[in-house]
Amino acid sequence: MNSLKSSVKLTAIATTTVLAMGAASVQAAVVDAADVVVIVDESGSMGGEHTWLPGMIADLEAGLLAAGVGTGADANNYALVGFGGHTAGDVPHKHLVGGADWGTSAQFGIAAGGLVTSGGFEDGWNGIDYFFDNYTPRGGDIALNVILVTDEDRDNQNGALSYANVLAQLTSAGALLNAVVNCGFGPGADVLGVDSSGDAYKADGLGGFTTVAGGSQSGGCAGTTKANYVDMAWASGGAAWDLNKLRAGGLTAESFSSAFVDIKVQEITTPPTGIPEPATGVLFGLGLASLLGLRRKLS
Repeated sequence: MNSLKSSVKLTAIATTTVLAMGAASVQAAVVDAADVVVIVDESGSMGGEHTWLPGMIADLEAGLLAAGVGTGADANNYALVGFGGHTAGDVPHKHLVGGADWGTSAQFGIAAGGLVTSGGFEDGWNGIDYFFDNYTPRGGDIALNVILVTDEDRDNQNGALSYANVLAQLTSAGALLNAVVNCGFGPGADVLGVDSSGDAYKADGLGGFTTVAGGSQSGGCAGTTKANYVDMAWASGGAAWDLNKLRAGGLTAESFSSAFVDIKVQEITTPPTGIPEPATGVLFGLGLASLLGLRRKLS
């Protein structure tokens, strides 16, 4: 798979919001920079996605800088976590970026070259949990964005994890999850992904994309992928994306990269509105999804 380049057309004055249940007011602050972590499956079928990551992150950095994010005293930081070993005993692990947990977009590209395709037991929840246990995002006026990339549903490697407590880790940190997964979306054909508001992004046949309302999960979806990953991305305020559109190559893959980068810049600079500020306690996914006022039809 070729490394895909996209042009970012967004300019924005940014605010960041963080979410949790139980609080009534919205807290917004100017985004100075972003912490972006990619949590990626290292099983045998993921080589194309590994190749895609460096170019995508380089384009994301360009888009954020164009929107004024990461141009001041605080730079944008990137991290990389791998998961998906041969057995249940193989745990998620760090791929150091520039010799440290966090680094530049260029250093991320080098680190992604160390990803392997020898695994076969994939637990994306465990990858997310590992990140929160082993990394320290900067917080404050620094946006936190989590990207999960896997073509499998969840293999249960850690029975202590549940939908509620993994979602709580995301929301208590003010993190939006984007899930790039083996799952189809509608309405109609050529939908690349759907966000938490039910907006669907469709390939336009020219390497770009259009936006339509009424997005939902539609068509094939690997195992429990929707329940484990798609619903969690939407509940966090993020988006879910059809990995198979990236694998299609050509203009469809170009459209995927263009939409993915543009929407990620938008959600970092102007996150979903109406999201309450952090509160302590466990968050329950269905209640949070209701709080966000999702318009999509959940299938």
